[in-house]
Amino acid sequence: WVEENVGPLEILVNNAGIQHRVPMLDLDVADWERVISTDLTSAFLVGREAARVMIPRGRGKIINICSVQTDLARPTIAPYIAAKGGLRNLTRAMTAEWAGSGLQINGIAPGYIHTEMTQNLVDDEDFNAWILGRTPAHRWGTVQDLAGPAVWLASDGSDFVNGQTIFIDGGMTVVV
Repeated sequence: WVEENVGPLEILVNNAGIQHRVPMLDLDVADWERVISTDLTSAFLVGREAARVMIPRGRGKIINICSVQTDLARPTIAPYIAAKGGLRNLTRAMTAEWAGSGLQINGIAPGYIHTEMTQNLVDDEDFNAWILGRTPAHRWGTVQDLAGPAVWLASDGSDFVNGQTIFIDGGMTVVV
């Protein structure tokens, strides 16, 4: 549809993601599968279809939106953590198979980003204090913080960057 109605698909940003907050001992398998399907399987399916049209042209960019939970874990979000960790390795698998055909596949791993969806976490004084104390930059990220790295990965300036996951987290994943 995209190729026929918009033009050649050159850049794909895989940005589907949901969470389900329940301790693992209480987690229903259907909820596990829903999160894995949305956060990981969809990136495989959409990425594969994009690659089918990019590979014959010898060019294309796929950017998978991961998370700090790609490397970190918190209680009650096990399916999200598993999916985002899997997405990092899916990025690597896509690179292993498709880089030789001219594609660049990379991931962006946002930290805690202040959006409408996270407003309740920002408003939670204890959680907000934890984020500010845990993040060396001492602030929440913004959508604008993600724009520059995404534009760079989508540009010719990143043509030799492949299989990488870039953490945009104010330093959260590099400190103890």
